[in-house]
Amino acid sequence: MMCGMTQEVVMKQRESRSVSGTVQTVRQKQLTEKLASVSSSSSSSSSSSSSTMASNCSFPYVDSVMGYMELIIYVPTFILGLILNVAALFVFCVFLRKWTESTIYMTSLALMDVLLLFLLPFKMYATHHRWSAYLQPFCSALESLYFVGIYGSIYTIMCIAVDRWVAICHPFKAKQLRSPKVALGTCSAVWVVVLAVIFLTMSGFREAGHKDFRCFHTFSTKGWSPPVIISLLLFGFLLPALVLVCCSVQTICALQQSGQRSPKSQACVKIIYSSLSAFLVPFTPSHLGIFLQFLVHQKVIQDCRTMGHISLFLQLSLCLSNITCCLDALCYYFIAHEVRSPRNSFRLSAISQRRATCSTSEV
Repeated sequence: MMCGMTQEVVMKQRESRSVSGTVQTVRQKQLTEKLASVSSSSSSSSSSSSSTMASNCSFPYVDSVMGYMELIIYVPTFILGLILNVAALFVFCVFLRKWTESTIYMTSLALMDVLLLFLLPFKMYATHHRWSAYLQPFCSALESLYFVGIYGSIYTIMCIAVDRWVAICHPFKAKQLRSPKVALGTCSAVWVVVLAVIFLTMSGFREAGHKDFRCFHTFSTKGWSPPVIISLLLFGFLLPALVLVCCSVQTICALQQSGQRSPKSQACVKIIYSSLSAFLVPFTPSHLGIFLQFLVHQKVIQDCRTMGHISLFLQLSLCLSNITCCLDALCYYFIAHEVRSPRNSFRLSAISQRRATCSTSEV
């Protein structure tokens, strides 16, 4: 009897030990699962916070700084640029009354500048005021015209450089390749192509909505897609800049090799340098800023402080790019001076013909 009771006690102790062991094992599994879930949630929250930190960055100081800078830059640019470009149009169309290749190109460039200046008051207003939702189509039209003025000026300056290069570096072919009709057709093609490309491209940049918005700001993600920005940088800046620099360098070398130091030759060199400055000074920083902002939208740059600096640099460089309306006046001055010169005829010899091409009928 004692032996039976002893066996029962031993069996109960074993059962209690096994039950306690299973309970402990279950508790350990639950604790492990909790720790795993906590660690995964913390890692996911840290990764999500790092990814959303860049998208949640705000730069109120950029808007406040640009509010003052646009007034400082746009007001003098608008007043001075409007006076210079209207005066240039009056001189080319009324006073000179001599439609040469250069005067046609410069008239087209002055019209581009006037278009750009006409939009500056809207840009200044958009910086300080939000627009109602029903004004989105009007805003899209203004934005498109603004870029038409920018890239129309870029391609017009490029065409002037090519025309000058043909006249000076290839004087015998210039008689067949250059004429006022060719210049007029080229300028018309620039206007048509730039208008068509800009309006078709920017038609979907601003999504329809029912909230107030800021015109000339906050484009949709379509506007920063890789095909759009790569095409903009390649065909809107790099290609025209390469053509302009190559043609200008070859033209200056041709003038120096001819050994001519006449006033017409010196004036031609001044026109070349003024065209380079009117192109590279305003447009190089702005397109660099567009490239950096593109890296931000592609999440290559995610640091909030760096993103703020890039945003300020982009807006400031775009603001300064409008000074091209005033820099183009340097070209107007030299060309108007040369058009009035009576010595602008062709000669048969190559050097003499290069000298003649420095006048505005051949520059």
